[in-house]
Amino acid sequence: MPEGPEIRRAADRVHRQIAGRRLEDAWFAFPDLAGEAASLIGREVTAVDSWGKALLTRFDDGRVLYSHNQLYGVWKLHAADREPDTHRSLRVRLVAQGRAASLYSASDVSLWSRERLDEHPFLSRLGPDLLTHGVTVEQAVERLLQRSVRRRGVGSLLLDQSLFAGIGNYLRAEILFFAGLHFKVRPGDLEETALTRLAACILAVTRQAYDQAGVTNRTDWAAAERARGASRRRWRFAVFEREGLPCHACGTAIERVMVTSRRLYFCPRCQPAS
Repeated sequence: MPEGPEIRRAADRVHRQIAGRRLEDAWFAFPDLAGEAASLIGREVTAVDSWGKALLTRFDDGRVLYSHNQLYGVWKLHAADREPDTHRSLRVRLVAQGRAASLYSASDVSLWSRERLDEHPFLSRLGPDLLTHGVTVEQAVERLLQRSVRRRGVGSLLLDQSLFAGIGNYLRAEILFFAGLHFKVRPGDLEETALTRLAACILAVTRQAYDQAGVTNRTDWAAAERARGASRRRWRFAVFEREGLPCHACGTAIERVMVTSRRLYFCPRCQPAS
């Protein structure tokens, strides 16, 4: 499933397609939304952004279209007079000045007023989005030291969307590697320097994944892998999906374990248990 950086990049693409323009047409496959379509005609799309793995399309009357791609949803951007080449089921279509944004295969779509968005059953459980909400290192440290989370192992904690929204499996492994932390370490046991480093890595690795389309590896390490003819899947990450391969930093074989029923990759030398 795409993680926060991929959803934000998708939001950016939809934003560039229809934001700043007034809707000429709107269509919903869902019966409870179909009656709202006409009321969106003439409304300007003011922004399209993301919160975790949800995409939010904002209109000038204060309404917000919430959509979650889940496993199979995808936005396709196209000219309004040309249908995309797909066999997927159309769920939402927004048309503005001849440009269309069409959502296929998603099933979780709803329309909310901006003032009530924090009542959404999914969004209300999320922590701040690392790419949308301007989280600082200091704020990240504060959240890591909350009483409810400070005694939890970071390997499971980082997947808790109520802490930070948007971190998934590959980001978790890469963040912990660059922070030099074992997955069983607890935030409350870390010295200030290590805690600040973890908070900084949470923000920096997520931002790099967004800026570089999912690449979290160091530039020099990635370049060396490419020079050896490695595939993108192999040079994209520092540790994720590199089980048995040598660590870029120390040469130790990368290991794989299961944490919270999901695979986690780490270097036993760079990320010692104690």
